[in-house]
Amino acid sequence: MNQDPLIVIYFVYGLAFFSMGLLVAMEGGRSTDARLRMALRPLAGFGLVHAAHEWMEMFNVMGHFNKIVSAIYPLVALSILAFSFLSLAAFGAYLVLGSESTWRVSLIIPLALEAIWVYGLLTFKGIYPIEDMYVIADVWTRYSIAIPAGLLAAAGLVVQQRAFRRAGLVSFGRDSLWASVAFGWYSLVGQIFTAPSHLAPSTFLNSTLFLDIFGFPVQLLRAVTAMFASVFVIRFLRAFQVESDHKIAELQEARLHESQNREQLRGELFRKVVGAQESERQRIARDLHDETGQSLTAIGMGLRGLSDETNEKKKNATLGQLQSLTSDALKELQRIIADLRPAHLDDLGLSATLRWYATRVHELTSIHVRIDIAGDEPVLDDAVKITIFRIMQEALNNIIKHADATNVNVHLDYHENKIKIFIRDNGRGFDMDAVQSRIGRTSLGLAGMEERAMLLGGAVDVRSRPNYGTEVEAVIPYHLKKVEGS
Repeated sequence: MNQDPLIVIYFVYGLAFFSMGLLVAMEGGRSTDARLRMALRPLAGFGLVHAAHEWMEMFNVMGHFNKIVSAIYPLVALSILAFSFLSLAAFGAYLVLGSESTWRVSLIIPLALEAIWVYGLLTFKGIYPIEDMYVIADVWTRYSIAIPAGLLAAAGLVVQQRAFRRAGLVSFGRDSLWASVAFGWYSLVGQIFTAPSHLAPSTFLNSTLFLDIFGFPVQLLRAVTAMFASVFVIRFLRAFQVESDHKIAELQEARLHESQNREQLRGELFRKVVGAQESERQRIARDLHDETGQSLTAIGMGLRGLSDETNEKKKNATLGQLQSLTSDALKELQRIIADLRPAHLDDLGLSATLRWYATRVHELTSIHVRIDIAGDEPVLDDAVKITIFRIMQEALNNIIKHADATNVNVHLDYHENKIKIFIRDNGRGFDMDAVQSRIGRTSLGLAGMEERAMLLGGAVDVRSRPNYGTEVEAVIPYHLKKVEGS
């Protein structure tokens, strides 16, 4: 047979697997599937090493090896051929059995094939003449490793086809299936027709028979199936780009969704802040109108009447009433100012302010408020002090309005980098789910506590159920405030 066609066949054959191995080595690491990513490493090795074997065959046919290289060539070629097919077996085993927990088990298959191959070579060495051993070793390598490895790779690609279909990558699943068919033909037909040797069934089922039946060498069939397998493997490598695009799209969608939620929450918080401001302004206006305004009006009327009064006794009585009204107006004005910002926070600190406010609540409502403080109060920023005070104030206001409680326990714990405040009442409690479903999220008071804590990187947790009472727990981080002159 003219050797020129074989040279071209070996070149194309090697080029097909070399291209596949190179692209798999470059692109295989991009897969999000750990099992496939692991399996593609030995496939890349198979492509590159087997391409080297076929190109060595090409140079051997061309007669480019000198005597020294020709002497060691059979052993080197056999070793490369066996290693390449063992890599292909590892690829199939990883796909069929491999996972993060069982990948070591999948290594047993190529190791078992290698053991069978070595055992066969050692056995045949004592049966056949040494001059026939290279051809017999080549035939045995294809029987014991190449055919099982190719079938295992075909089975693994069928498994991968199902994985692609489950992921919605149907077209890439078809590519994987066609690659499976190509490897099946490559192993069953391409490797069963070996060189003629004394090892059955190559005595009759060999490359000579193939040439007589089909009119072209079996190497051409191997090259064609190698090309088809490489093309379809390279085609399904594009799935990694699609996966990356999908992942980027999902991340962008998640980011957009998060941004929309942030904007929605920001708008909701803005509406609540505006509503809270308006409610506070209305309360201040009502208090000034109902208490201080009426007192000042009465004082003004009393002063006008006093200017017309001639009776000294009545003047003194009117002056006493005006003095009492003035004192009441000042007390009410001090109460309003204290609600806006207690001066005790600046003068006495957080702990003393909480005790003062607890006493004030008890005087106004008869609810007993017990304050327990653990740890020494550090030098705190104004924002931390006012936040904790407002959380306690809002919690007590809710208890006064809704809880029908008689006792409230407040625990304040100073830790190294955070402050915990825990407030529990013995009131009637409420159904958290029912309240949230009725008003959308949480009440304005609860939302205000949450918002204040979140601004400082803290959190508020409210727990309640009917006939149990209500618990409010807040954790506020802080950084030590530098004292002037220190």
